[in-house]
Amino acid sequence: MEPEREGTERHPRKVRKRRQAPNKLVGAAEAMKASWDLEESQPEAKKARLSTILFTDNCEVTHDQLCELLKYAVLGKSNVPKPSWCQLFHQNHLNNVVVFVLQGMSQLHFYRFYLEFGCLRKAFRHKFRLPPPSSDFLADIVGLQTKQRAGDLPKTMEGPLPSNAKATVNLQNDPIIQKYGSKKVGLTRCLLTKEEMRTFHFPLQGFPECENFLLTKCNGSIADNSPLFGLDCEMCLTSKGRELTRISLVAEGGCCVMDELVKPENKILDYLTSFSGITKKILNPVTTKLKDVQRQLKALLPPDAVLVGHSLDLDLRALKMIHPYVIDTSLLYVREQGRRFKLKFLAKAILGKDIQCPDRLGHDATEDARIILELAQYFLKYGPKKIAELNLEALANHQEIQATGQEPRNTTEVLQHPNTSVLECLDSVGQKLLFLTREIDAGELASSRNCQTIKCISNKEVLEQARVEIPLFPFSIVQFSFKAFSPILTEEMNKRMRIKWTEISTVYAGPFSKNCNLRALKRLFKSFGPVQSMTFVLETRQPHLCIQYEVLEAAQLAIESLDGILVDGTCIKVQRPVTELTLDCETLVNELEGDSENQGSIYLFGVSETFKEQLLQEPRLFLGLEAVILPKDLKNGKQKQYCFLKFKSFGSAQRALNILTGKDWKLKGRHALTPRHLHAWLRGLPPESRRPAGLRVVPPPFEQEALQTLKLDHPKIAAWRWGRKIGKLYSSLCPGTLCLILLPGTKSTHGSLPGLGLMGIKEEEESTISGL
Repeated sequence: MEPEREGTERHPRKVRKRRQAPNKLVGAAEAMKASWDLEESQPEAKKARLSTILFTDNCEVTHDQLCELLKYAVLGKSNVPKPSWCQLFHQNHLNNVVVFVLQGMSQLHFYRFYLEFGCLRKAFRHKFRLPPPSSDFLADIVGLQTKQRAGDLPKTMEGPLPSNAKATVNLQNDPIIQKYGSKKVGLTRCLLTKEEMRTFHFPLQGFPECENFLLTKCNGSIADNSPLFGLDCEMCLTSKGRELTRISLVAEGGCCVMDELVKPENKILDYLTSFSGITKKILNPVTTKLKDVQRQLKALLPPDAVLVGHSLDLDLRALKMIHPYVIDTSLLYVREQGRRFKLKFLAKAILGKDIQCPDRLGHDATEDARIILELAQYFLKYGPKKIAELNLEALANHQEIQATGQEPRNTTEVLQHPNTSVLECLDSVGQKLLFLTREIDAGELASSRNCQTIKCISNKEVLEQARVEIPLFPFSIVQFSFKAFSPILTEEMNKRMRIKWTEISTVYAGPFSKNCNLRALKRLFKSFGPVQSMTFVLETRQPHLCIQYEVLEAAQLAIESLDGILVDGTCIKVQRPVTELTLDCETLVNELEGDSENQGSIYLFGVSETFKEQLLQEPRLFLGLEAVILPKDLKNGKQKQYCFLKFKSFGSAQRALNILTGKDWKLKGRHALTPRHLHAWLRGLPPESRRPAGLRVVPPPFEQEALQTLKLDHPKIAAWRWGRKIGKLYSSLCPGTLCLILLPGTKSTHGSLPGLGLMGIKEEEESTISGL
């Protein structure tokens, strides 16, 4: 048996109580928090869902806040507080959590290569800023650094297990009694139901990831006298993930009816000898393949055979076989909070036998299979009451104290402690965290308890392992590493990014007659949005205007509304300046409008301070409205004349836009182009990075050379290649998976760059991502 199997399966979460819906919409953050309650009150909702709006005004999410979300995703509100910065509805319907970390990349990377990141930005509707990282970003987001800062060390306890431990146990509160009752049960009562098999990730017919799995053809009727077979498999790590290296099958009398070594199909990276006992020397002469043992197993098992295993789902996945009748001893011997007892512990506590001894090389699969079978037989013979009287939880805690010298803290106290880590939350429900990373970038997380780490030599290998390993774990962190920008290139690209945004928010209009009404023209162009500057251009034969808007939507609205109209009998042209930074602006604007985060959002200009109150009086607009975002002037705190409205769907947004730009409201507006977190970033535009519109910026020679030769490690190429690869991997995740893409940002003596986060929940209908 492999110890890393313990606790890798999900624990079914309890359905949460519903809260009463609010009776009206309130402003900004209050409205968003009220919508949480509204969503919680809808019993028909069956899918986990994220809010579309963040509570934070500047859209920056701290590492501690990110940790809040991850802990809530694992346990739900019955055990830990809700995240303070976003909404996660119906958490109990989440199936998995996957976090992709792109070390070395920042928010600057994402928007400098916005078009290249097309796959990711189309897949994820929710985006947020991250502060520059600390020395260990991953330790921060899973809560390890917080625990160190707080000095949160467990207490120690000495002394043997109290002699009255068995006598004082409350049998009615024992999880085994609660599940099975106190009377003896038959074999059929111990079988996992189909729903339980689905919950604990057993391979099932009809599941996409099990398309190539073979059926054992055991479809006979099951009775309490159906034959039991103990099964145990050993695996190694190959270029395609875990593959079978040994299978042992033991019949009810204790006779081993099958014990075969198996040669994997792919290149072996790690024999996992300390667990499996398999070495290169042992496996070299083996010619038996997976298909051979599949055929042999099908021939051996009678139609009503019941397979018994410990974390049996992993054995069946290694065999690539589907079997309908199973007993899993890690679930049969129920533990508090959904945790699981290890096989070695049960063998000693129940049967009085020592297995997996440290003086042996690896585990003995036949011995483990025999022990598994005996544990199932013991349960059937003596019943749940006898098991409960053994007080296994107290025995396990005592064993842990003897092994570590540390007293296990009460689970409830652990979860309620503000410095609880994600790893502790996972451990409380019998789960482990999968961490895939390059060996040189492993960090503190790799050596943490309750973390299954797979170290790879390259990003390519990390990706290959992720495809195989992610489905086996309820919580995974996959880290890719990229070379950070040099300080010179960072400064240059930062300037160019901000200058580009200034230029695409600037329009030139003209020609106008020399006798034109300048005041009327200013009033006309200011009707589309806030203007930062407006100047006359006199270099041309006839005057032109240069208008720099505060927001991109205003510039786009001016172009769409005024280009080609007649002013004083002259047809004017309204366009952006043409520079190397704006050559692709039409494509960029179209992509921004199609960005998943902007779907359902509209921009409006001309709103008054009473706009919110007026909006509440219009029931047609309330339908589908999720949030009203009213920006304020940072200097005087007054509300600006523009706003953004966020709706649940594009249709609701379009309907509201038609009404609000009609004759009754007389507002100017269009669909939104810029996400909130980008506004917050661009507000910090340093004066030295501005330049007159149209002035040419020459890229550094080494960047020109890199682009010309299409070097694969150039950040533009890396963004395109890895954005597509991660997008494809996201497409392969099972529905109900909470997925986060984190660009942590960079920090050095030359300066810091903030990071960016993207998140979403994979939906059933998301089989592919457009553009892949």
